[in-house]
Amino acid sequence: MDFKNKKHIFFDFDGTVVDTGRGVKNGVKYALEHYGYSIPDTAVLNGFMGPPLSDSFPRFYGFSAEKTEDAIQVYREYYREKGVHEFEPYPGIENLLGTLKDAGRDLFIATTKPEKFAKLILSDAGLDKYFRFIGGATLDGSMEDKPDIINYVFASNPDIQRSASVMIGDRKFDINGAKICGIPSIAVLYGYGSREELEEAGANGFASSTAELLDMLL
Repeated sequence: MDFKNKKHIFFDFDGTVVDTGRGVKNGVKYALEHYGYSIPDTAVLNGFMGPPLSDSFPRFYGFSAEKTEDAIQVYREYYREKGVHEFEPYPGIENLLGTLKDAGRDLFIATTKPEKFAKLILSDAGLDKYFRFIGGATLDGSMEDKPDIINYVFASNPDIQRSASVMIGDRKFDINGAKICGIPSIAVLYGYGSREELEEAGANGFASSTAELLDMLL
């Protein structure tokens, strides 16, 4: 598929623009220790990268809805204070964003991370200036699934067209969300999802680096 005619470029956040893994995983550890659980292995912690926490705590630990909501609040105690500062932009990402913007592309964030935290991290990283709109989940859980976030970005920017849009992300949730919303997707292989996962989800293209991604888009 040719992506060079895509003017509206949607980016996932965690694992695609910024590596927030350290902060997220430390927050998960903090929440689990609160309930007396031992520290999970890397594979389980990586599973928390991408989907909403409201899905991950029940999936990996069988938490009830009530316990999950409480665990999310405990997680956020850590994340607000420390985790939000534990991140690293991916190599080459600022060049990618700046080059795309200079070429006339509209850039958007569509993330299941709470919008408040995504905006704060992007501001701290000096990357918020590249995005026309930053769309994320609500803190109350009323909007947290990827298709809902993508559609929220479209609804908030009614002049953009789906036929001229593409979603970029590192997990199956990004690819599936794009499918549901009727736009193609590019999977980045430097994030938290495996190539097998992303191929199975049906990504329309693959990029192993930000440089390769730029070549696909311009």
